[in-house]
Amino acid sequence: PPSTMAPAAIVSPSLLASDFARMADEAKKVIDGGADWLHLDIMDGHFVPNLTFGAPVVKCLAKHTDAFLDCHLMVTNPGDYVEPLKDAGAHMFTFHIEVDEDAAVLCDRARAAGMKAGVALKPGTPAEAVHAICDAGKVDMVLVMTVEPGFGGQKFQPEMMPKVKALRERYPHIDIQVDGGLGPATIEAAATAGANVIVAGSSVFGSDDVPKAIAVLKDAVTAAAK
Repeated sequence: PPSTMAPAAIVSPSLLASDFARMADEAKKVIDGGADWLHLDIMDGHFVPNLTFGAPVVKCLAKHTDAFLDCHLMVTNPGDYVEPLKDAGAHMFTFHIEVDEDAAVLCDRARAAGMKAGVALKPGTPAEAVHAICDAGKVDMVLVMTVEPGFGGQKFQPEMMPKVKALRERYPHIDIQVDGGLGPATIEAAATAGANVIVAGSSVFGSDDVPKAIAVLKDAVTAAAK
């Protein structure tokens, strides 16, 4: 039965590394190149120092693609974004466990709005912070940040891999996403630890061969799951 299967290998290129003024074209380029999802970094300039885009831009992008829109909310007040993102056509609603809002309620609201619920951990936050809501079955995906959230192009932190491994051992069937500094040199560590959803920005959008850059990531996850 499918329940015993390891979660599928998913590559979610981060549009943070794309040309924002040509977002629809950039999205098409990576989806045509074999990407599974599109990772959308929503930053409010408060939870993180950077300011990117919000639901209006997601709504515009959704008109140009049928891809799964994987939204990572680096915002102080994610509850305010549930309805706007639902209306925009978002598919995954990932908020940070560090915010001062009720995580279980946020997960329930996201799911009630027809989205999947994801929860993200900053590098300094232990895996235990998400145990309660994961144990309660509220979460579709856990995102382990492998860099400090806020800016693209940072160096991968291998010391996050024990956190990924611990989560994978406790939750064999949940999607575990890693984000930050993922590329050919770092994918094996992440895949071996048990991550199955790979966010990659610079290593995909900066590549001369986008299909190959995506295939390298996906193949590593598939190989590690065997």
